[in-house]
Amino acid sequence: MLKFTGKEIRDLIISFIVIALAFSILYSNRDFNGILFIFPIVAIGVGAGFIFHELGHKFAAMHYGYWAEYQLWPTGLVIALVSSFFGFIFAAPGAVVIYSQGMEKSENGLVSLAGPAVNIVLGLIFLGILNSLGQVTDYNGYIIALICLLGTRINFFLATFNLLPIPPLDGSKVLSWNALVWIVAFAISVILLVVYGGYLG
Repeated sequence: MLKFTGKEIRDLIISFIVIALAFSILYSNRDFNGILFIFPIVAIGVGAGFIFHELGHKFAAMHYGYWAEYQLWPTGLVIALVSSFFGFIFAAPGAVVIYSQGMEKSENGLVSLAGPAVNIVLGLIFLGILNSLGQVTDYNGYIIALICLLGTRINFFLATFNLLPIPPLDGSKVLSWNALVWIVAFAISVILLVVYGGYLG
């Protein structure tokens, strides 16, 4: 059963708002009016990408019988906001902390892989919706297309970023468990990001 503490819900909400704001600053080119316009649009892609990424870790850990709880990292939130003003995002707002006497390496690898895998699936869903829209001719269609475009980019970026083999990112734990699985997962995320998501511009 998926359970949340009050502190965990608070940390998720704060992290979500800050990360959505950071991506809004980035995509609006630091224009205040642009930030106000794009924030709710970006928030959908970030909300899906960030929340379900962390839930992927949490659900996978609890599947193995461990208690897992998301905790924000205040320094990471500040870095995300500051980096957005320089044209890139360092997205490390926090992490799911797993309480165990000692996880097996395979369990830790699969739990770590769950988050980026969720981002890849979400990115493909946004991409599928975007491709199904066809030619957009009205304002509502434009907004939906923009939501899907940013949702695609953000989720493929989050998958690739988190799969980097740099501690404490997910990729380092996946690589430590199984190098082949990491190579395949990272290659998929990079290809999707380059082909369909672009970078962050």
